[in-house]
Amino acid sequence: MTLYQVTGLVLIALPIAFNVVFFMLGRAFEYPDILRKPTDEILTRFLAGGARLVTLWYVFAMTALLAIPMALLMQGVFAAEYPQIAAASAIIGTLSGVVQAMGLLRWPLLVPMLAAQYQANLAQRETIGVVFNAFHQYIGVVVGEHLGYFFTATWTILISVMMFTTPMFGALLGIFGIIAAVGILAGMLEPAGWKPAGAINAISYVVWSLWLIISGVILILA
Repeated sequence: MTLYQVTGLVLIALPIAFNVVFFMLGRAFEYPDILRKPTDEILTRFLAGGARLVTLWYVFAMTALLAIPMALLMQGVFAAEYPQIAAASAIIGTLSGVVQAMGLLRWPLLVPMLAAQYQANLAQRETIGVVFNAFHQYIGVVVGEHLGYFFTATWTILISVMMFTTPMFGALLGIFGIIAAVGILAGMLEPAGWKPAGAINAISYVVWSLWLIISGVILILA
């Protein structure tokens, strides 16, 4: 298989895998709305989800890591024409996968222990809740979401800029990508209290997924 074909398959596989697992987590755990629930409800429902829910979270984290090979492969696609921008995009894309996986891996690797202790140790519930919320806020919101949105959007903008003058993709697909990136960046404003940020971010990830799939199809057919 050629570089274009392999890259195209990864571009298609990542958003499909991400959205399938995202949907399954929504059904099993009311994700992402559950993140805004009280700590007691989150940990109780997590524990009730059992091994299946833990597995879903682990698979979801692995879909985030797919951003790393995707970024490296996309560097290869543009390296000849835009060596510096392509190299920068590979670094940013790799960081995107790492920080998002870090944020998501707290669910299968840390939360099971906290949820079990929360149920078993009534006297320590307040302390366990503080620990959970600290990781939830810093590793989840700051690292996984805030930095994840920033690096994902920045990578998308860099790729979109290179698409503008690449006949295989064209300006229209580049604009499509930039629109998705701006919407993803809007999610960074949710902690500041801007209520539409969450909805804009969620819609933009759907647009971003379509952008990746279209790009992947173009590469496979090239």
